[in-house]
Amino acid sequence: MEGETSWEPLSISHFGSEVAEFEPVSECNKGGEEFMISLDSILPNDILERILSFLPIASIIRAASVCKRWYDIIHLRRFLWANKLPQKPWYYMFTYSEAPAGYAYDPILRKWYNFSLPCIERSNWFISSSCGLVCSMDNDSRSRIFVCNPITKDWKMLLEPPGVKFPDYSTLAISVDRKSHDYTVVVAKSKQVPGDFLQYDFSIHIYESGNRSWVTSIMEVFTGWRGGDESVICNGVLYCLIHSTGVLGTADRRHGLIMYDLSAQSSHTSLMRTLIPVPCSLTCGRLMNLKERLVLVGGIAKYDRPDIIRGIGIWVLCKEGWQEVTRMPHRFFQGFGEFDDVFASTGTDDLIYIQSYGATALLVFDMSQKQWKWSVKCPVTKRFPLQLFTGFCFEPRLEVAS
Repeated sequence: MEGETSWEPLSISHFGSEVAEFEPVSECNKGGEEFMISLDSILPNDILERILSFLPIASIIRAASVCKRWYDIIHLRRFLWANKLPQKPWYYMFTYSEAPAGYAYDPILRKWYNFSLPCIERSNWFISSSCGLVCSMDNDSRSRIFVCNPITKDWKMLLEPPGVKFPDYSTLAISVDRKSHDYTVVVAKSKQVPGDFLQYDFSIHIYESGNRSWVTSIMEVFTGWRGGDESVICNGVLYCLIHSTGVLGTADRRHGLIMYDLSAQSSHTSLMRTLIPVPCSLTCGRLMNLKERLVLVGGIAKYDRPDIIRGIGIWVLCKEGWQEVTRMPHRFFQGFGEFDDVFASTGTDDLIYIQSYGATALLVFDMSQKQWKWSVKCPVTKRFPLQLFTGFCFEPRLEVAS
């Protein structure tokens, strides 16, 4: 694991702070007469805009405080950033259980930034991200849902979702259209049927930003299965990881995957008929959308002890079934120290982040290069034995609004 620590405060308040006037450069001609040349006046707007568009997002944030002209270009010419190539996803690590304080890791500059998140009040909230927007839901009533851009601090609170109050299990997923920036938020709820430990009610509720309203799309009763806390949207399809209740012959399959086509909401096909077995016995599973490919990161369970983790695998769902991408090399698995049977993992674009709940070590897997690599050491140390850490990743963008 890399031992160096690299972090600095990233003031997002640059976006609203007063900016300094650009200082001109002083030069002399052959006759010794001094005249002033402003670099700011030499470059036309289109050239300056293109130069700024190639900067990493953290550098663009700082550039907004250079002078008024740069501030205006970065803020008022959002169409330019819409054409900017996607940034590598940042990873935000919560460092306190009771408060949403933490650091964000930039894999391009390999730095940690200290800044706060809007809307999110506790680290145990449900969180999903897509194309620069982060959606969060409280872990108490599961009725307070926010959508925000963590870079610009723009945010919005959504209407309370329909369905059962205080469900036993919930999932949250968001999908943003990269062209229109319209977004879809999906909440799946699961609650045990009163007086029947074999059955769980399961419902899917969909919010569209275009019409700003919720629709309850499907309600079904599961027998021998219950909902969980993992879901993701890929290519307009909602995937949810469900859990066996250990009865009716499902004890040997602890997890399963169901899918629901969001574009065909009137379909009455049973969700259980879409059930896809997981590739092997898992201690836990994490779902993510990597370039519209469904990726599963799972803890591989021991054969005789399904609650004990012996490794971590990565799979991609193809038409013919699960395809194994890789398994974490043992030296990296040992690098975490004591590893629980459950862990945090999230990803987008080509990067997958994996973190133990009991430590700040962060491992990154690049899907395109098939390469494992530790991040720069997070500037936080564990203060007491039961201190827990978790996090999520998001794509840093300037032009997407809630």
